[in-house]
Amino acid sequence: MDIYIKDFYISIIFLSVCTLLSGQVTLDNSSMEGTPADATMPSGWFSAAEGTTPDILPGYWGVYNEPFDGETYIGIITRQDGSFESISQRLNDKLIKDACYNMSIHLAHSDNYTGYNQPIHLRVWLGSKKNERAQLIFKSPKITHLDWKNYDIEFNPNDDMYYIIIEAHISDNHIPHKGNILIDKISPILRCNRV
Repeated sequence: MDIYIKDFYISIIFLSVCTLLSGQVTLDNSSMEGTPADATMPSGWFSAAEGTTPDILPGYWGVYNEPFDGETYIGIITRQDGSFESISQRLNDKLIKDACYNMSIHLAHSDNYTGYNQPIHLRVWLGSKKNERAQLIFKSPKITHLDWKNYDIEFNPNDDMYYIIIEAHISDNHIPHKGNILIDKISPILRCNRV
């Protein structure tokens, strides 16, 4: 019996060391799970812009798209006054300056979001301080598809980074409008696997 306990602990230590050495940075609640509600921040995330009131979906604002992963996802919007919604969190480990990383995010659009129905873009930023938009690492195409699609992101931080910001965005040089984007299943951030 003692040999099994010893083997168990050795396995746990080995897995822990492998995880630490892999360079994996995980996000808390990366699948945006929570109780569906309007104007509610998903657990593990905080607001990165004034007026941010993301919705945990489906079931509110006329949005009934099925989740890609788990039971829920979030929707964020842009408004006619030029304001927009964004969410952020502190990473569980820093992203190292000049290292290569990749991650992915699932995006969709709802054509029925109680008037916020225009397609928009998603931007992903890194920062070394809370709410800092120091480096833009991803700008999606305009998301018009109602089904979930996976978008891969590869980047090299230009400084040590500790925060990620995900925000709704209209096209540059366009008149502000009422749009939405749906977000689900963000992968861990991994070091690039290059030979």
